[in-house]
Amino acid sequence: MMETDKYLFDLNQDQLKDYFVSIGEPPYRVEQLWNASYTHFAQDFNQVTAFPVRLRSQLACDMHFSHLKTVERFASTDGETIKNLFTLPDGNLIESVLMHYNERKTLCISSQSGCAMGCVFCATGQMGFRRNLSAGEVIEQVLFLGRELSQSGEKITNIVIMGMGEPFHNYDAVLEAIDRLNDPNGLNLGARRFTISTVGIVPGIRRFAAEKRQVNLAISLHAANDTLRSVLIPANRKYPLSSLMEACGEYIRQTNRRLTFEWALIRDVNDSVEHARELAVLLKGLLCHVNIIPLNPTTSYHGKATTEEQAQEFKRVLENNGIPCTIRARRGIDIAAGCGQLAARRA
Repeated sequence: MMETDKYLFDLNQDQLKDYFVSIGEPPYRVEQLWNASYTHFAQDFNQVTAFPVRLRSQLACDMHFSHLKTVERFASTDGETIKNLFTLPDGNLIESVLMHYNERKTLCISSQSGCAMGCVFCATGQMGFRRNLSAGEVIEQVLFLGRELSQSGEKITNIVIMGMGEPFHNYDAVLEAIDRLNDPNGLNLGARRFTISTVGIVPGIRRFAAEKRQVNLAISLHAANDTLRSVLIPANRKYPLSSLMEACGEYIRQTNRRLTFEWALIRDVNDSVEHARELAVLLKGLLCHVNIIPLNPTTSYHGKATTEEQAQEFKRVLENNGIPCTIRARRGIDIAAGCGQLAARRA
């Protein structure tokens, strides 16, 4: 039985180099392994065909190739959304989603098992926090879905860290994963193909701004006043709108990049013309875009999605006030794969 804690996708190239040197192998083995796992989506060490059989066997004894084990796979009725439920070595569960949008193939990746933020309309928040994922566990979700796409001759085009968890509560692992996937010797996906979504962890936004990355940033806003936002998003009590919007302004000044604000439209809660006007005032002068999406259903929240007519009216008010806005298509609702629906449940 294997008695090692080493896990391939937690190791960077320098750490792998040290490993290969320690077993008497040349440093170029790193490039061969990197190419097999990140470019050709090998499923195990036996598929690293550039290695002799003895080296593949030693690797299989010395480290784990995978931490993810598929529990269940769900496909939406239209075939455009696929959700995978994975179990981790400690028994915790995560979900990842693949969405097909014509030429775009977007992966929605988890950064934690569960979430501590407790957003009332979010199924992940309703399940509570289990643990952070390692950088390798974030990466492996991408490679698993990349392998699935490659089997039909398709490629990943976009990655959103919008699955289970609050990415800025697992900052180092998430950014390490993105750097590895962005690396020309890794998946080689451009930085602007990634989007991180946060509920508004102000220290994380400030740190991210200071790093001046090209990775996109989205803020889950959902309310434009502290009273309502604190009800919907408990983290607002620690990071109220005044500090959040100050950090957002700093991000835009530091990076010259446009911010995205996410807004789940909940019938009779935050979907009125007055709410739209309040939001327009809050965002006035910011380089930003608003994504609105009618609320997706979850088992523990009884709020309802707004109507199509009300969503269009909300959009009209924002655009009339100079705020660009898109109504996002709801995807994968029938398999609980939509925004806010991931809860790591078996069918």
